[in-house]
Amino acid sequence: MKVTNAEELIEKTKLAKFHWMLLFWGALLMLFDGFDLTIYGAVVPTLMEEWGISAVQAGRYGSYALFGMMFGALIFGTLADKLGRKKIILICVTIFSLFMLLAGLAPSPEIFGLFRFITGLGLGGMMPNVIGLISEYSPQGMRSRMIATIMAGYSIGGVIAAFLSMLLISNFGWESVFFFGALPLLFIPFLAKLLPDSVGTLISKNDHKGVQKILVKVNPAYRPSDNESFVLNKPKETSSPVKNLFTEKRGFLTIMIWLTYFMSLLMIYGLNTWLPKLMNEAGFPLGSSLSFLLALNAGATIGAILMGWVADRWGVGKSLILFFLIATLSITSLGFSTNMIVLYVMVAIAGAATVGTQNLTHSYTSQFYPITMRSTALGWALGVGRIGGILGPAIGGILLASNLTLQLNFFIFAIPGIFAAFAVFIANQQGQNVNEEVPAAPQVLSK
Repeated sequence: MKVTNAEELIEKTKLAKFHWMLLFWGALLMLFDGFDLTIYGAVVPTLMEEWGISAVQAGRYGSYALFGMMFGALIFGTLADKLGRKKIILICVTIFSLFMLLAGLAPSPEIFGLFRFITGLGLGGMMPNVIGLISEYSPQGMRSRMIATIMAGYSIGGVIAAFLSMLLISNFGWESVFFFGALPLLFIPFLAKLLPDSVGTLISKNDHKGVQKILVKVNPAYRPSDNESFVLNKPKETSSPVKNLFTEKRGFLTIMIWLTYFMSLLMIYGLNTWLPKLMNEAGFPLGSSLSFLLALNAGATIGAILMGWVADRWGVGKSLILFFLIATLSITSLGFSTNMIVLYVMVAIAGAATVGTQNLTHSYTSQFYPITMRSTALGWALGVGRIGGILGPAIGGILLASNLTLQLNFFIFAIPGIFAAFAVFIANQQGQNVNEEVPAAPQVLSK
């Protein structure tokens, strides 16, 4: 009987048509996740005026989707390692698309908040599974670039949200931009046909024919044979997917990664939710304020690609520390700059160093966990990180209501970058110990 290490075969391949297909669909799905990130910040000035809600209330409603994302990441990220990533991705895309549409039809802020929460469930479950799928099929040495490529779609979604808001809100109302977010409902048949499932899931189900079909597409040099079984580089695990994150000396590393996500998402969601309103309060008209949101996400798009390239060459851990510190400096500078050109440049750098840097954390996290627990690891990191994302809009609402200076508001949003850089520094040391002391051993999973 021939025994094939499926994980090594995938890693030793080169980019093929299969990978480009994955990158296309991954980037397209991430586009709508990024669209959702930015869209609330774009409509919040209009919502506050139309529904007569305060800044604190607006911050609370902005957090509802993030509560959903937190629970979605925790629930669907864990389920995917058991049920398969493809099935969970299809479920999550259906959920978030449908309720994005319904949010645009909401008759009151309370119903709007409920629909945003359910939208968040789908988005929160989709992201770790798309990232996990891309990570699983990435050739050796290209994981950061492949994840950065699909996450560029996330940043492009933010650009589209800001651009459409500038065009549509004044002419067709805030509801119109939410209807765009329902478009992925049209993608479901194509995703069902084209997306592969996780090799780890297929092996655990003894579906070796299914594994062979995928490996032929991934690695053109592979030749399937009869009576072939497959192995993965799989360390010892417990029966609990979440408990696995704390076994084999991974516990402290996992906590540091969670802290990194928490601080990173606090900056991202705080800035994306309140940048237009902060600039509006500083004296810029609404159209001009939305253009800052456009610059923020344009910078994030460029940063997502550039940082993936830098990380694959310099090391993702060192890159994260540098980029988080740049985020701290650039966000702080927004409170002091008065020249419009300088402001746009610093906003773009802030976008690259927040959203772009957050994209790298997915690649960073993936390297420490094997295929069989990667969706759980990413799901829980994103789930815990969403707590920071929830606090971002809420803190921004409180700051705005407190009538603090513009400089102090931006400085408070910049501080988490220092904590994130420190957490990555500690995780780097712990990650080296994990990789050195707990070598992966192949384990036969199908016969």
